[in-house]
Amino acid sequence: MPEPVLSCAGVTAGYVRDLPILHGVDLVAHKATITAIIGPNGAGKSTLIKAIAGLVPVSAGAIALNGREITNIRPDRLSTEGVAYVPQNDNIFRTLTIRENLTLALRRAGARREAIFDRLMTQFPALKDKLDDKAGSLSGGQRQFLAVANALASEPRLILMDEPSAGLSPKAAEEVLEMARALTDSGVTILLVEQNVTQALRLSDYCYILAEGRNQVDGKAADLLGDRVVADIYLGGRRKRVNA
Repeated sequence: MPEPVLSCAGVTAGYVRDLPILHGVDLVAHKATITAIIGPNGAGKSTLIKAIAGLVPVSAGAIALNGREITNIRPDRLSTEGVAYVPQNDNIFRTLTIRENLTLALRRAGARREAIFDRLMTQFPALKDKLDDKAGSLSGGQRQFLAVANALASEPRLILMDEPSAGLSPKAAEEVLEMARALTDSGVTILLVEQNVTQALRLSDYCYILAEGRNQVDGKAADLLGDRVVADIYLGGRRKRVNA
């Protein structure tokens, strides 16, 4: 099996020192795949993706990108490492136009700026017709498209997406997740935190289920779809035993 794009080994992390939310979490994501992280509320899903992005301090364990450790990376260094992070909230500048959002995202693109912009317009035709509209006027799904377009402006190899379908209509949520699936065709790897369990399992290649900050079950997403163990974890009836 090829070297993973991203790996987490025994990651312990939390917002407050000595009060970890994650307890020894392991995860691997391979090139041009979607790896989903699901679990009940409070499982530590968003904490894990923020720890990878350097937004939550890691107190133990290691995070590696293409075999090189990036544990506790400075968030402003992500793009230089080929990583983009799309947070759940505040992921666009609502008071700026779509064109201005993309101009900011492309500020470090140099001579490739025009080519990248043209490619983004091809990928997101719904944005092309609204370039001079305020980003805040977009529908929820279109705002997520813009957030991902902004992320793609740095030509990342790995995109961290935190609950991109949250608050969207079922149709918009489906479009956003299908867009994420399509990105893997160009070689992009996606780590996806998602609340829509069924959709996440249908569109992902591999899935990790967390509960109470710990790994519970992982496997091929297609194999977990419809598996009773997933429902058991969400209902609180099954947890991985932890030694006292």
